[in-house]
Amino acid sequence: MRYADTQVDTLEHMSNVPSRERSRSSEVPEGENVPTKPTYAYLGPEGTFSEAALRAMAPGARGLPCVNIPAAMDAVRTGEAEAAVVPLENSMEGAITVTLDEFAWGEHLLITGELLLPVRFSLLAREGMVLGDIKRVVSHPAAITQCREFLARELPDAVVIPAASTAGAARDVSEPGSPFDAAIADPIAAEVYGLVEVAENIGDRKDTVTRFVRVERPGPLPEPTGADRTSVVAFLKDDHPGALLEMLHEFSVRGINLTRIESRPTRDGIGRYFFHIDCEGHIAEARVGDALAGLHRICAEVRFLGSYPRADAVQPKIKPSTSDEAFAEAAEWLRRMRAGEV
Repeated sequence: MRYADTQVDTLEHMSNVPSRERSRSSEVPEGENVPTKPTYAYLGPEGTFSEAALRAMAPGARGLPCVNIPAAMDAVRTGEAEAAVVPLENSMEGAITVTLDEFAWGEHLLITGELLLPVRFSLLAREGMVLGDIKRVVSHPAAITQCREFLARELPDAVVIPAASTAGAARDVSEPGSPFDAAIADPIAAEVYGLVEVAENIGDRKDTVTRFVRVERPGPLPEPTGADRTSVVAFLKDDHPGALLEMLHEFSVRGINLTRIESRPTRDGIGRYFFHIDCEGHIAEARVGDALAGLHRICAEVRFLGSYPRADAVQPKIKPSTSDEAFAEAAEWLRRMRAGEV
């Protein structure tokens, strides 16, 4: 397996494309009825894992493919789409940093749902191609990394070329006169671009999943289900010994488990970071609301990203001392003491 030196734009490099150039036009041709289906933006082109996530989360929605993640989220901000489905983290590659930064720096959006999508890579080629014919493979760098063992074992002499997306790679392979023999992509890309699966489920790990989230403009939150997740972005007020510990203490003292914490640079210099935090529970629950209020007191800024049902439906283990009932009883006790009702 040999890697070509072809220079391509990754998702991060594409984030500077002006918003108006990022997405396919959603104008309805004159004389046609306006579609009644909700419009969901996603990372295009057609045939991406993001489209697969959209099909699973909102099967009745009209998809709006966008050229990058910021474009998909901007489509929601401008009202071009009611919601967007974007990747947040992958079990092998970790956080999708462009998504994290868009939540932190872009105009406020809320997460209203999530999906854990199994990642299944296939080797796609034109009709009639067999494994022995394949000399040039194209795909997104992350997909190439996750299929390294297959490529080394089955296509040791193939040249591997990076592309901006797996679906874009499949589209390139499908074009007449394409210089590429095969693409590594989601199986739905074969359906979209008229390719065939030469090999299926070729990822090095068969249990890889990507967590996708549905984002919408701020509005009413999903009701608590008992198996929820809350997401925030927290900016430190100042950098001092124990600053991160103080933040974590707000959760631990209330018995709240963190399911993810990621640091990202503030862009103000080396060594300065803010934090993306996911925790168990819903802001409507006393312990979670109290923790976020505590976080707000000690941080320069806390951006609330939403409380929403967990895709895995895992319910937190709540200590009796941090239940809603315990908080209510403590508040009533404090009221009596302040009133002199001893």
